[in-house]
Amino acid sequence: MDAASIDPAIRRAVRLVALLNLSYFGIEFAVARAIGSVSLFADSVDFLEDASINLPILASLGWSAARRARVGMALAGILLVPGLATLWTVWRKFNLPTPPDPAALSLTGAGAFVINFFCAFLLARVRARGGSLTRAAFLSARNDVFANVAIVAAGLATAFLWRSAWPDLIVGLGIACLNADAAREVYTAAVAEHRTAKA
Repeated sequence: MDAASIDPAIRRAVRLVALLNLSYFGIEFAVARAIGSVSLFADSVDFLEDASINLPILASLGWSAARRARVGMALAGILLVPGLATLWTVWRKFNLPTPPDPAALSLTGAGAFVINFFCAFLLARVRARGGSLTRAAFLSARNDVFANVAIVAAGLATAFLWRSAWPDLIVGLGIACLNADAAREVYTAAVAEHRTAKA
């Protein structure tokens, strides 16, 4: 597959997704720092990671199947970064377990949901045409949609059920688990692609 044979719709989708992720990263990271939210911090790092995934995907779409598969394997490692950052933030939060502001948590999570749902919609339409690379981008966006629903729920739980840091901490750990599972799926798909290309 060369650059000329790549469906332009894939390039447009991946480019727009990268820009949206980079833009919302700044918003969510600022709110996370302001209210001390683990789940928003994890999700904001995930937005930055998604942008860093989609840019090399965009650059490598025209490469051979074997080279794209190798990029897919590397991206599987990148998917683990937000999870590790989240675990570190959770560890620090245990020392000062104050609940974040529930309204800011829910509203910021809802905004992230809108962005990620739109990104997942764009990528779902092209995920079968770019191998493990577009699969990596789609899985990351899909997981983020689930994570954002959980963030909104954590904000509501903190406001009305349990005035504690635990809902936020639990959701942050859940986001880390989602990223680890996505990394496994992408790596498995990339290894299979690489074997097929070599054969």
